[in-house]
Amino acid sequence: MTTKYNIAAEHTQQITDFITAHQEEIINISHAIHARPELGNEEFFAQQELSELLEKGGFNVVRDIAGHHTGFIATYEAEKEGPVIAFLAEYDALPDLGHACGHNIIGTSSVLAALSLKTVIDDIGGVIKVFGTPAEEGGVNGSAKATYVKAGLFDDCDVALMVHPGHESYRTVPTLAVDVFEVEFFGKSAHASENAFNGVNALDMMISFFNGVAQLRQHIKPKDKVHGIILNGGASANIVPDYTKARFYTRALSRRDLDVLTQKVERIAAGAADMAGGQYRLKPIQNGVDEFILNDRLDDLFERHAALHGEVIQHDDFGFGSTDTGNVSHVIPTIHPHLKIGPSTLIGHTYEFEQAAASAEGDRALLQGARIMATMAVELITQPAVLEEIKQLHQRLKG
Repeated sequence: MTTKYNIAAEHTQQITDFITAHQEEIINISHAIHARPELGNEEFFAQQELSELLEKGGFNVVRDIAGHHTGFIATYEAEKEGPVIAFLAEYDALPDLGHACGHNIIGTSSVLAALSLKTVIDDIGGVIKVFGTPAEEGGVNGSAKATYVKAGLFDDCDVALMVHPGHESYRTVPTLAVDVFEVEFFGKSAHASENAFNGVNALDMMISFFNGVAQLRQHIKPKDKVHGIILNGGASANIVPDYTKARFYTRALSRRDLDVLTQKVERIAAGAADMAGGQYRLKPIQNGVDEFILNDRLDDLFERHAALHGEVIQHDDFGFGSTDTGNVSHVIPTIHPHLKIGPSTLIGHTYEFEQAAASAEGDRALLQGARIMATMAVELITQPAVLEEIKQLHQRLKG
């Protein structure tokens, strides 16, 4: 017997029973990760908690992935052949704000979805993969999913699933491509009063650079963004600075547009250095992040299974952010929907969001996300026509 959701009722029951039986354990792990926030590529506690849980659940776990020591890939393969379903697990925190983006929920929800899917996978066939992906929030060597994409780690997967906490429950929305880089200027120090004429002022270069970027903003596309801060503006007011450093983000609707924008910013840096007679260096500090390729058929499937589990999905435009999950979407069909964990006024990367990520509503979203993703996966495995339609649309969208 199957339901209108194209999955056998007994499979739905097995999944939901497993989640109910293990909900206290997984919520405790989510709260433990929340209470011990770790920055990108430093998530050793979170990696251990999540990967060991999968290992105990019968998954084969490999750690230290593609230069990310806190990454892991957990795999369970049924004897019966079938599609490869990837679950994306994030678990890094933000500086000073802890889990103010709710990655403690994302990681545990994906792991729970995979473990619950395993209860039926030997019957329906297929392969489950959980990708532990550090440093989604960026930083030095950040955006591990982009590294994984470059290493071809998603090439054998058919689809990637994850659910993000938010202020409402809604489908995947567009995201911006982003580059994160540092700009350094090199001059020559001198006494600012006695022999300033012998100096080459790196701070003047930095100020010229900021002014140039400000003037550029009038001539960029409406959704393009450039923003940055000075990390090092000099050592002392009575010394002509010989070194300054800034960190910048550029964002655009597509990788193609972003490459053009970043090149314009670099030309401004070159000009600022040349005017003062100094040197500059612009270098990325992390992987470039690509825009999201939205797959409406996969999001339709998410929405149907959200309804199966009693979740109401909104359809408003919630604006633009950036995520390295976009890089995965350039390889395979991928979703990045949100589930509500607080009031509609809740904003990510705030203290209020950090509190919500360990609240009763946050726990509810964790369990809901696992239920939705696991039953989605069953339909993708057992209904080849559904998966094929999603994959064909992805190929058309890629161009």
